[in-house]
Amino acid sequence: MKKNDVPQVRVGIMNEPEVSFVLNGTYSASGCAVTGTQTVKCSASKILWNGELREELLFIPQSWAEDSFTLKDVTIGVSFHWRRKEDQTFRGSLKLIVEDDKITAINILPIEDYLLSVISSEMSATASLELLKAHAVISRSWLLAQIRKTPDTANSATEIERRTVGEQIRWWDRDDHKNFDVCADDHCQRYQGITRASTETVRRAIDATWGQVLMSDGELCDARFSKSCGGVFEEFENCWEDHHHSYLVARRDGEDEMDFPDLTREAAAEEWILSSPRAFCNTTDKEILSQVLNDYDQETTDFYRWKVEYGQDELSELIRRRTGVDYGRIRDLQPVARGTSGRLYKMKIVGEKQSLVIGKELAIRYALSESALYSSAFVVEKHDADAEGYPAKFVIRGAGWGHGVGLCQIGAAVMGAKGYDYKQILLHYFVGATIEKEY
Repeated sequence: MKKNDVPQVRVGIMNEPEVSFVLNGTYSASGCAVTGTQTVKCSASKILWNGELREELLFIPQSWAEDSFTLKDVTIGVSFHWRRKEDQTFRGSLKLIVEDDKITAINILPIEDYLLSVISSEMSATASLELLKAHAVISRSWLLAQIRKTPDTANSATEIERRTVGEQIRWWDRDDHKNFDVCADDHCQRYQGITRASTETVRRAIDATWGQVLMSDGELCDARFSKSCGGVFEEFENCWEDHHHSYLVARRDGEDEMDFPDLTREAAAEEWILSSPRAFCNTTDKEILSQVLNDYDQETTDFYRWKVEYGQDELSELIRRRTGVDYGRIRDLQPVARGTSGRLYKMKIVGEKQSLVIGKELAIRYALSESALYSSAFVVEKHDADAEGYPAKFVIRGAGWGHGVGLCQIGAAVMGAKGYDYKQILLHYFVGATIEKEY
């Protein structure tokens, strides 16, 4: 397959009542040449542009290599602590449609051009060549798997809840979208067009892995990744649906992959989390971290081990707002079930008014933070309990950043710095998988 035969991807960028954008070059739309600043609004479930109502709009660049468009006030970091708005610039075509009485902006472009941006958006474009190659293969694998989903196999619900007496289990998966293939935020893959500067190294990584994907048992791998596993990989079923993937299994993030404790046991998990064991992702090397992390990611400095403190009133109010359940004063946060990385996928909130077991890992993280706690691999210290047993202060000490399944980005960066090639990096995190050429 030639470069110009590469499949295209449709990326949903934003969904707002009004969208302003700038065409940096000449585009064709509805048979007319258009350039410069444009604004569209949703009116009567249609797009209002230049005084006319339309079902949809498509802006096609005259020069794919040189023209671009800039979308104003794109929200990034939805549901995360770095949430903000910024202007973003993209290559390719711009399609505008109406969804839920808002305008959705969709970028259409070749997959390999999309990957050029994803790699620069997910991490620094100055990362090592081998790390960038590994991420190119992961991102391509996951994207092709999403595109090939059929209505029968795609799950349109991104939040799944399972309730039993005394237990509420929820998980959120990456969005399966109806009118485009993937979104541009962390719920799918970070994609910020050409807003993040790319480099020749990124282009070399794309070219060197052109069309390569991760496979297992004849199927594309569900190629997950997070910032820091915390020392041991988590398994898929402890974060999402109860389905085991043979290539997403527990291993130590280090040279001796089988040297790790059983972190499903409470005593072992507590000892592991409260210490700082050897691991690829256990690094404070600023040069390596700057290769992996963009500026807003570096606002967080404690990746491997971290601490959060709450007073009683602060915690009880936070949990009430974040869960929608009034527990009253909080007596305890009790571990119920841990995964292979030590991450809690079930935790019991013991309150003055009621008690409830919640999960999975992201539901726990949402409950204990204004955005999302860095991970659910943590232990809780209670201080200064009153006569009724209610602590005045809770100290949460944790490990890792993100769900910990699949590739650990910081660990992979360290592997690249140590001289591992991209195939060794990938097969360290995706156990028993193979790397094959799709096109």
